[in-house]
Amino acid sequence: MGISSLGVGSSILTQDVLDQLRKADEGQRIRPITFDLANENDKKSALKVLDANMTNFRDAINEMKTATLYDERKTTVSGTAVEVTASANSDVQDFTLDVTKLAAKQIDESGTFDSDTAKIANGDGAIEIAVGPEKFQIAYNADTTLKDLKKSINENTDGKLEATIVQTKTGEYKLFISSTETGKGKDISITDNADADGDGDGDGANLKTTALTDDLSQIQPGADAEFKFNGQPLTRASNEFDDLISGYNIKFKEVGFSEVKVEQDRDEIMKRMDSFVNKYNEIITELEKQTKSSTDSSERGIFSGNSTIKNMRGVIRDMISSVSGGVGTMQDYGFEIDREGKMSLDKSVVNKKLDDDPKNVEAFFSGGDFTTTSGTVQLNGAFSSFYDAVNTFTKANGNLDLVKDNINESISSLEDRKESATERLDAKYAIMKKQYAAYDLMISKMNSASNMFSQMVNAQNTANR
Repeated sequence: MGISSLGVGSSILTQDVLDQLRKADEGQRIRPITFDLANENDKKSALKVLDANMTNFRDAINEMKTATLYDERKTTVSGTAVEVTASANSDVQDFTLDVTKLAAKQIDESGTFDSDTAKIANGDGAIEIAVGPEKFQIAYNADTTLKDLKKSINENTDGKLEATIVQTKTGEYKLFISSTETGKGKDISITDNADADGDGDGDGANLKTTALTDDLSQIQPGADAEFKFNGQPLTRASNEFDDLISGYNIKFKEVGFSEVKVEQDRDEIMKRMDSFVNKYNEIITELEKQTKSSTDSSERGIFSGNSTIKNMRGVIRDMISSVSGGVGTMQDYGFEIDREGKMSLDKSVVNKKLDDDPKNVEAFFSGGDFTTTSGTVQLNGAFSSFYDAVNTFTKANGNLDLVKDNINESISSLEDRKESATERLDAKYAIMKKQYAAYDLMISKMNSASNMFSQMVNAQNTANR
């Protein structure tokens, strides 16, 4: 507040008097609105926490209601001979794999060259290089080197062949050619497009050496993998394949015996069940605190009088016992609520249920056909029902959004009221300040006149002595 000269003349109608009067007025007109506004803002903050907890709870339920959760598979393999992965919803079973021979690539080597830059021909032409039934034409000329030929083979055989040059000893180089695929029937051969003497041996008229034709020799034959599946002898052209059991990818790493167990992946199921239990306890704890009834204002929950929030608490508390279908309860699957309203899960119970009948567990939780001794019951699924109940509050324009809108409208109305009340007080005390100033001037003049009269009387009395 700026420096005021109000009251200088009289020392009675001062700014302090106005400030005290305004403070009293604000206590009657502004402070109740400020208190209500703070209370609504506290509600807004508390609702934000509830909304976040409810959204987390809904998401945890959503992760439990999906049927694909029960389709995930976990594979356990003894030994190091094989790797097995099983896709979702594939068969659950145990089996053995006895790898007796790994699949191999065909590998051939050429005759010797004195360097990797040795020329392979004395003119233009082409060679035909074959791997099994597939054949490829590779052109050359008088300047083509062994290194050039290696590059051409790698670039022009559709990825079916790989070529590399190896210095086997000083001044001795060989071209190694291998099939990129394993298995039988990958024989490699090289012939020239010209046959110098007509005997069909591939000694092309343009080739300087027969190292690429006559001297090409096999150092490793292509071979199929040989193994036994549950004792049954089988073969595959590759060490990795997915056509033995639908949904299984099998990779042979070495010769050896392995036992394979494919089972339902319960780690993820239990992880999501734990999340559901934790999120349930978080939201129910928050709701109990926010809706608590008490005559003591410091203990009373901020939403103790809000019917929507109290109803939401009731819906969640009754959720576990409200599962319908006539085929069991959540307690049958290990879920319990204690006296304080906290949830717990006995995983041994749900694991036993999964051992006995995983399809019925899936149907109970996520929906589907539940098989009983008297027939089949179509279930919506416990977690689908939970989701629908919670989503009534958390969805866009749902019950929590309506509560939020009401709080925001109340805050806006209170802010308008406070602004109007403040403006009225500002106007009132602006007028009073002008009135006080006028009164102060009048009193000052009266005081001046009184002082002058007193001086005259005193002067007269002095003259008459």
